[in-house]
Amino acid sequence: MSTPKVPWKAVVGGSIGNLVEWYDWFVYSSFAIYFAASFFPDGDATAQLLNTAGIFAVGFFMRPVGGWLLGRYADRKGRKAALTLTVTLMSASALLIAIAPTYEAVGFFGAVVLLIARLLQGLSVGGEYAASATYLTEATPPGKRGLASSFQYVSMTAGQLVGLGLQIILQNTMSDEVLKSYGWRIPFVIGALGAAVVFYLRRNLLETEAYDEEEREVEGGHQQRGTIKALMAHKKEALLVIALTMGGTVAYYTYTTYLTKYLANTAGLPKQTATLVSFCALFVFMLIQPLAGSLSDRIGRRPLLITFGIGSLLGTVPLMTALASVDGFLGGFVLSLVGLIIITGYTSINAVVKAELFPTNIRALGVALPYAIANALFGGTAEYVALWFKSSGIESGFYWYVSGCAAVSLAVYLTMRETRDAALSRAEQKAGEADSVPIRL
Repeated sequence: MSTPKVPWKAVVGGSIGNLVEWYDWFVYSSFAIYFAASFFPDGDATAQLLNTAGIFAVGFFMRPVGGWLLGRYADRKGRKAALTLTVTLMSASALLIAIAPTYEAVGFFGAVVLLIARLLQGLSVGGEYAASATYLTEATPPGKRGLASSFQYVSMTAGQLVGLGLQIILQNTMSDEVLKSYGWRIPFVIGALGAAVVFYLRRNLLETEAYDEEEREVEGGHQQRGTIKALMAHKKEALLVIALTMGGTVAYYTYTTYLTKYLANTAGLPKQTATLVSFCALFVFMLIQPLAGSLSDRIGRRPLLITFGIGSLLGTVPLMTALASVDGFLGGFVLSLVGLIIITGYTSINAVVKAELFPTNIRALGVALPYAIANALFGGTAEYVALWFKSSGIESGFYWYVSGCAAVSLAVYLTMRETRDAALSRAEQKAGEADSVPIRL
């Protein structure tokens, strides 16, 4: 039997939108200190940042809405159509921010444009993850799905690194005055252009065989595809997605987006050192995703998930405690990387596991909506929970919170079925049945 090959064109086209998405997400939060004053009245700088952060939060809470609408769209109109639509929303949102008029020019209308852009971005983020996960899983042959799906977090991490790298370049080539005047618009122009390139790549993608098969053979069930009613027939799997995401998303946000702030505010590292630690650790983290994804194709998904669950449950408190007392780059880098290696057991395969739980007619919505809900409730609030514990004088309580979330997910990993060999189409089912027929001598 020949070894299945990875369809690299499909992998690149299906995953690269995550790069643009996470780049946009990063540059909004990191450049807010430069553009906050452009959209709100002069006065209290903190109030300006809070208003800008409020608009950022609105985008986050739009993710479940995007998961529902675009997950439904992917199940009814196709994976390729959904991927094309999400990247269109990405481009539009970045372009709106890039050209948004200032408060000085048009009053609060500029803030309204910013709000609309964030709503569009929230919708696209909510749909991109599931559309990408579903497409990568369905477009890749059995035996290579773990490897292919791992490129979701490769591209997501690359988006953060590109945004961080651009921030470092602009901060070292432009003065604060120039950045606050017009320099902050540059990252969003780049984001819009990047999304346009991804749009072109995705226009040339082929639809997945599993979806085409569903389109041809299930004519009478078309109206139920991608509906909440159809999803309710798989309530167990939907709840499973929420529970298995809970621990992973909290740990991911802890060791990625919150890490730089933690190293600067708690450990007391200079901001430049904390940023460098995050950059280097994330770069290595990005490189090891395919290794873990490929490993799951050999030994199964559950062993990696269980390893993450145990590592996060037992390792979070000592790791975070040790990170709080690091005094230089090397200690911060090594400890941060240990945390990121632990969560690789989740990040490298969580997308494919979720997609393998559902049948074709509800696969995109089944991944999108429960994941977006879990991400909004646990991942999106991780930083706020951490800061609340810190402000209350019991920062170590956050470490136990992360461990507790991991414990819930670990219980799920220990009891869930293995999904590696799940047949995603009728053709795969028939092939599996043929392979299982005993050979008679």
